[in-house]
Amino acid sequence: MKGLMVLVAGLLAAGCASVPSGQPDPRDPWELSNRWAFGVNDALARAVLRPTARAYVKVMPRIVRTGVSNVFANLETVTTLVNDALQGKMSAVGHDSARLLLNTTLGLGGLLDPASAAGIDRNDEDFGQTLGVWGLQSGPYLMLPFLGPSTVRDTVGRVPDHFTDPTHYLEDDSTRYAITAVEIIHLRAGLLDYDDDLAQSFDRYAFVRNVWMQRREYKVKDGNVEEPAFDEDEMLDEEEMLNEEPAPKPAGEP
Repeated sequence: MKGLMVLVAGLLAAGCASVPSGQPDPRDPWELSNRWAFGVNDALARAVLRPTARAYVKVMPRIVRTGVSNVFANLETVTTLVNDALQGKMSAVGHDSARLLLNTTLGLGGLLDPASAAGIDRNDEDFGQTLGVWGLQSGPYLMLPFLGPSTVRDTVGRVPDHFTDPTHYLEDDSTRYAITAVEIIHLRAGLLDYDDDLAQSFDRYAFVRNVWMQRREYKVKDGNVEEPAFDEDEMLDEEEMLNEEPAPKPAGEP
């Protein structure tokens, strides 16, 4: 199969099992195996997910993609509600309950988003965040094959979140798998705009790890975090400057 061949070729070309020289990140003691998993995911994305996502964006009108996004966001509100309660955020429970009710009824099962129009913004909570709020440390960084970035804590958190996903209770397996496939393609389509930034980074693996870890800390602490130690945009600008050809000297200048 061509996709499998591209996957294997990508793994060999990337040399994804090698760790760049330099100081290791203490958050990532399993970097060697994580880079291997990153290579698998990256090759899969290049061979299958990215072309499929591009075709999805090309074929599906924006209004349809917005409706799909709204439906998945509405389904995720159930998980958010459960974790609101587990974290003791009772005001958020009321907020997200109103959002779920409004979008499920007036929003035609979540296809529309009247809640946002009414000023009831979307929250995003999961059991990994709940464990963090309860004081459990994230543990080592993990790059999961086919699933993407995680930590030991967030990997454990995936289990209860699976059972708060309404699609888990669909009896027809083919329908459930189809919904999952559409969700994966839709999520990948939302990342297409970031492909160029990722391609420009000196170390794509480290770029993804650092951005993801910062984002997770921000979400667990509800934004109460210190300013990041570096700015990714500035880092990319500096790399571009280093790669630029030196400007020619004026005539006569030594």
